[in-house]
Amino acid sequence: MKTQKFMALILMGLGLFAISCAEKNKKQETEAKIVEEVQAPIYNTAEPQTVLAAIEHASGGWSDLWNKKDVEYTYDYRYPDGKADVSTERYIFNTEASFGKYTQHDINAMPEKDGEVMQYFDGKTTMVKLNDEVMDDPQLIGGAEFLRRANYFWFTMPYKLNDHGTIASYMGQETYNDINYDKIHVTYDPAITGKAQNDTYILYVNPETKLIDRFYFSLPILGVNDPLIIANYEYEDIEGQKIATKRTYFMPSPDGYGEQPNIVQTISNVKFNSGFTAETILN
Repeated sequence: MKTQKFMALILMGLGLFAISCAEKNKKQETEAKIVEEVQAPIYNTAEPQTVLAAIEHASGGWSDLWNKKDVEYTYDYRYPDGKADVSTERYIFNTEASFGKYTQHDINAMPEKDGEVMQYFDGKTTMVKLNDEVMDDPQLIGGAEFLRRANYFWFTMPYKLNDHGTIASYMGQETYNDINYDKIHVTYDPAITGKAQNDTYILYVNPETKLIDRFYFSLPILGVNDPLIIANYEYEDIEGQKIATKRTYFMPSPDGYGEQPNIVQTISNVKFNSGFTAETILN
């Protein structure tokens, strides 16, 4: 049980930290990404930033996602014992508004309560409802904002890794599942983030597809100072965007990593450009 709770905090915490790192430069980053080149960028491991740019391009491109305006999907976040959070997720890209309505919430969203949970972060403030009743508990509101921002980050991760302040270096190749992956070490400039310790990724980039199939990450905010947590991603092409519709996470133990993941996340029923606004996203 402790491991499960820790994993939940880890996956939520990474997303919030990475978003907060980029928050200072969100406007500039958005404008820069919108004018990205249409043609495939050079992929040169001697210049690791080009690999990050290639990842963005292979994922479908930020300008393409931006032009889709918004997204809705069904999100299943599940433990091996059957406990799960199941939500309808909606995001508006130009404001980073994040909405979630939970029909099952055993893990992160008020697991001790019965009924439907709704969370909404409009880019500035957060609202939480339980069975249509607005909650005013600051701890619930803070937890909801944490989760809303984290879920948005995970969905847009290929475009967040190359934000201002990223420090990338090449670590050579490693074979996994018969693929020779290029390994890219990514962290953040503390002068930009304002943090003494920053998250670290080791990305396994498929040199053929230019997608991140696997990565290790740290989480100093929760005492995981080395990149030890494993994530494996499987993608689907949905309207030109490569969406990681299955994500499996493995936590180390004294005996190493287990054969079965600690958490499995799936995304389904993806719909873009539904015309959501600050008013209609809640409906």
